[in-house]
Amino acid sequence: MKTVNSLSEFITQTSTLDKSFLLLYKSGSAQSSCALKNFQDALQGENLEEAFVADVAVVRDIHPAYNITSVPSLLLFDNSNLTSVIKGCNESSFYKALTDNAVFMAKAKAEGKTPKRVTVYSTPTCSWCNTLKAWLRKNSIPFTDVDVSRDEKSAQDLVRRTGQQGVPQTDINGQFVTGFNQARLKELLEIQ
Repeated sequence: MKTVNSLSEFITQTSTLDKSFLLLYKSGSAQSSCALKNFQDALQGENLEEAFVADVAVVRDIHPAYNITSVPSLLLFDNSNLTSVIKGCNESSFYKALTDNAVFMAKAKAEGKTPKRVTVYSTPTCSWCNTLKAWLRKNSIPFTDVDVSRDEKSAQDLVRRTGQQGVPQTDINGQFVTGFNQARLKELLEIQ
């Protein structure tokens, strides 16, 4: 995890990365301290070049550039494009799942493989969401879990893209599977 001190520094350091994470926090804030600690705990033992942090009390040009009005906020980027903003303090396991997916993708790319990009849109209280995520873990499929109850932008984007409000919804390389449809998931993930 690297600390960045300006927007230009962040852009320079992430220009060649497929995926990157930026945690914006404010020193002295209880919520920010919680998010920073859990983000650091999630990265324990990982040398993740895709993870960055910035204190908005010191770095004043990043949050306005991305229209961030509250911290802590975790910004997710794909090829330098902001794709999602996750607000508040989340469990370290939540941050770990996000970063594990980035590590898997980087390793696969280094090995010349083309891994599937899997994103699960869920809520914590959805039993089918939890069943789906357990099934993906059992099959060693890395995925990004987006909690649409906490991420309003992603929830709106999901409805715009699929026309569906229900969860779980799984995006596999741009193809959506609604619900826990094992046959379709196996087909798209090439699981025997």
